[in-house]
Amino acid sequence: MNSGLKTTFLIIGYLIIILSVFMVIPHIIEITIGDKSQHFLVTGILSAFVGTLLVLISQTKDRLLNVQQAFLMTNLAWLSICFFGALPFYFSSLDLTFVDSFFESVSGITTTGSTILPEVEKASKGILIWRSLLQWLGGIGIIVMAITILPLLNIGGMQLFRSEGMEVEKVVPKSTEIALSITKIYIVITLLCSLAYWLTGMNLFDAINHSLTTVSTGGYSTHSQSIGHFNSAIIEIVAIIFIITGSIPFLAYIKFTRGNLLVFFQDKQISGFIFILIGSIIIIFSHSLINSQENIINSLRDAAFNVTSIITGTGYTTKNYSNWGNFSVFFFLILMFIGGCSASTTCGIKIFRFQIILSFIDRQIKQIFYPNGIFPIKYNNQNINDRFLTSVLAFVCLYIFIFFILTLCLSLTGLDLITSVSAAATSISNVGPGLGPIIGPEGNFSLLSDSAKWMLSLGMLIGRLELLTVLVLFLPAFWRN
Repeated sequence: MNSGLKTTFLIIGYLIIILSVFMVIPHIIEITIGDKSQHFLVTGILSAFVGTLLVLISQTKDRLLNVQQAFLMTNLAWLSICFFGALPFYFSSLDLTFVDSFFESVSGITTTGSTILPEVEKASKGILIWRSLLQWLGGIGIIVMAITILPLLNIGGMQLFRSEGMEVEKVVPKSTEIALSITKIYIVITLLCSLAYWLTGMNLFDAINHSLTTVSTGGYSTHSQSIGHFNSAIIEIVAIIFIITGSIPFLAYIKFTRGNLLVFFQDKQISGFIFILIGSIIIIFSHSLINSQENIINSLRDAAFNVTSIITGTGYTTKNYSNWGNFSVFFFLILMFIGGCSASTTCGIKIFRFQIILSFIDRQIKQIFYPNGIFPIKYNNQNINDRFLTSVLAFVCLYIFIFFILTLCLSLTGLDLITSVSAAATSISNVGPGLGPIIGPEGNFSLLSDSAKWMLSLGMLIGRLELLTVLVLFLPAFWRN
């Protein structure tokens, strides 16, 4: 085994050990409340054993990764965490099949929020906190990957956010430095969110759980009715604030802590995100005023919360927006694809790609009228070259293509059109709830067939890892080069 592969399995081993350490938390909670189940202890020991074994057999002094190994490490790391994260569900008293356990774990670690639990309240407190911890870990994981790994791999334009001084051969050392800064900020924001939820009426257990899944824009809740269970405007406001906080690039927070106090106003991506968010809220709010009997305040409240939750891929709900009419259903379907900012915990296509495509279209129109003109495209004062544009356009086209393929495959399992379409959209965009009576805001994914759950699990992983990170592994030419 060469040094690159050893480094790959060394990192995976450490990640599995970290996951096993977090299994101690739900174990302690279950002991505290008198639950004698030992499934978290058993799965924690098993995970720690496997992780330690990988670390011991993968020791190497030359801890470098080339591009191919970075791709392999990223995919195997996420797949391994999903597998070991599923074990507590499988060995719990919920009597879940491994397919259901794996689905719940993938949905958690990818911060999707789709669930196969028909009655969340019946799960033990240990399982509930484990679901939340998976999403919290997935949130920090995707931020680190987006900032340190994806730019080096030129995935769909993510190289725009390459940190200065990073070279492919130096992924591991630089990742450690950046990850530490991000983790500190992530923990502080989570603690503030937890405190805010507690002060506005949640009990301590609910506040901790929801802070973990709010900042990670994951959407798992301790109640089947999600945030709607609390029926509290002030709690919804807190959720909106911290969902937006998790949707902003964490690089901006690092720059802010280092003295750039205007970074949130200078970043084109942040302003674009806020503009699209406010515009979408106004559209749904206006539609609800015309077509419902709700008063202005309640209509604005419902529109603001549910639009913020869906556009960022958080997946919390307070109302069944599937009942708001055909326009709202179609509009929410579109929102599922948008996502938040890059290098945040959000999912979807991401704001910066839409902005770059619009700039590209604007340039093409100008060149029709001025064939000899030169119209450079810039983004946050960086020149955008044709290779970068190609990667962004390829990403979006591939995103749409996979969405249609996944929809077609789901329809072959016997699902109706709205369920197939929204399930494909919510999985690849890592949103959570779908549309319709089966997987909509008042439903869950338990009634789907095992084949559909496997497809959606794959869709969640592909969407979370920015598509090409997974698909490139199946190209022989990539490994030859």
